[in-house]
Amino acid sequence: MNIIDGRALAEKIKDDIALEIFEAVKNGETHPSLAIVLVGTRPDSKLYVSLKEREAKKLGIDTYLYELEETVSETEIIETIKFLNDDDAIDSILVQLPLPDNLDTDKVMAALNPKKDADGFLNNHPANVLSPVLAAVRLMLEDTKIDMTKLSVGALYNSEIFGEALKNLLADLGFKKITGITGREANKVKEVSSQVDVLITAIGVPLFIKDNMIKDRAVIIDIGTTKVGAKVCGDVDFDSVKDKVSFISPVPGGIGPMTIAFLFKNVLSIYKNKKTA
Repeated sequence: MNIIDGRALAEKIKDDIALEIFEAVKNGETHPSLAIVLVGTRPDSKLYVSLKEREAKKLGIDTYLYELEETVSETEIIETIKFLNDDDAIDSILVQLPLPDNLDTDKVMAALNPKKDADGFLNNHPANVLSPVLAAVRLMLEDTKIDMTKLSVGALYNSEIFGEALKNLLADLGFKKITGITGREANKVKEVSSQVDVLITAIGVPLFIKDNMIKDRAVIIDIGTTKVGAKVCGDVDFDSVKDKVSFISPVPGGIGPMTIAFLFKNVLSIYKNKKTA
């Protein structure tokens, strides 16, 4: 078994970002800036935001946190986003998801200026910006050095929008046989997961994938991240599958650190584009 070390890959990305920002500031440029909109008091969302603020500070990225009550109206949050869209001091914007159930996520996100979309959420974001999750998946697969043109891949997901974006990425990487399914029914998942060489799972069900559900020598990218008590778990039961896989990304220490690193890469890219516009 080979561990795909997300922390090590993320540190390399962040080192490059920090060096580029240091050189820009040394030459008289401003620091890149990121506005974060946080709605409500979900413990996991507050934790993710605090991690992003801490890591951004290390890299030389200025962050501005806009905390809104869980009862905020769609009108109020949209007005906040429009204010940030118009603020030249803000290079990029991140709306921390998920939003409370009383808010229409698509409607709220549609208010965001695509040129400031740090998370690559919008379909019309700039070409230089990629969803941090998809960017992380791409780098993880490339890091394994497997021949993607000769292997089959299965993708498990809850969101059709995310699933289509993921399948498009896999096609771009060279996979010829790509199977994607939604849902959490074990028998349905096993029909796919037990047959594919590479399995990418993003269903958010802790420890769902067991050793009897995967192919020998499979490559597994675990995107699912769920907090169970004080522990963070992935979709894959790591202890169950570790002796059967060839490569696996762990949770924690896999997708999480990399998505934060790629978020900041997007912030830097947006900042650079703004300077040259």
